[in-house]
Amino acid sequence: MPSPTHASFWTEASQQVLAGGSAGLVEICLMHPLDVVKTRLFGFYKGILPPILAETPKRAVKFFTFEQYKKLLVPLSLPPAWVFAIAGLGSGLTEAIVVNPFEVVKVGLQANRNAYAQQPSTFAQARHIIKTEGLGLRGINKGLSATLGRHGVFNMVYFGFYFNVKNAVPSNKDATLEFLRKFMIGLASGTLASIINIPFDVAKSRIQGPQPEPGIIKYRSCWKTIMTVYKEEGFLALYKGLLPKIMRLGPGGAVMLLVYEYSYAWLQKHW
Repeated sequence: MPSPTHASFWTEASQQVLAGGSAGLVEICLMHPLDVVKTRLFGFYKGILPPILAETPKRAVKFFTFEQYKKLLVPLSLPPAWVFAIAGLGSGLTEAIVVNPFEVVKVGLQANRNAYAQQPSTFAQARHIIKTEGLGLRGINKGLSATLGRHGVFNMVYFGFYFNVKNAVPSNKDATLEFLRKFMIGLASGTLASIINIPFDVAKSRIQGPQPEPGIIKYRSCWKTIMTVYKEEGFLALYKGLLPKIMRLGPGGAVMLLVYEYSYAWLQKHW
């Protein structure tokens, strides 16, 4: 017979995982057309299953670990602003460790542009990478440092900004205005986090993508890659792709936070 504390932990954990997964699912369903519209004017939901299968558990990890790190930090009597930011950083680093192998496989598939007729499956690509390059930082976990930077910085700003600003801005008794208040703060959170973390995103793409010269590894570590891009291509090269990223993660980030908050509150009340 589990103790009340043990039982309450698993109840709370399941609520956080379900709420986080729901946030990822809704965000993908709403924002996926933005990915498709870049290349098509119809079939907005074509190819949506792989992102759903990848993003739903990823978002569950993000929100669940954020809540757990926050719970660990509260007894330390840190300022609330620090608690949210540090918990966000921890959730981002944890999320990065989980998702990095999937990112390596995804980038490998996207880089294989000349094999449309014989495009390998996701599992076949993963097996190929593990067999030829191994499980380490040159294989299935290539670019881990850049992924840690990307997710760690994003979640630190994303959660830290959202919860600190939300607590500072007075709430509204009107449900619609309260929803809009949270949405605008979430939109600002996703936008700001995207602007701050994009150099890590650029580094990750360079490290995990095809190298400029076959057989020569130019992009290896995160900071060295960032400095190389800066020296050879200029400061603005570190912000390539910022606009489409903001278009996706600004409103998408707001959607995730709101879906998580409302679904978590509903689960706490009815579960």
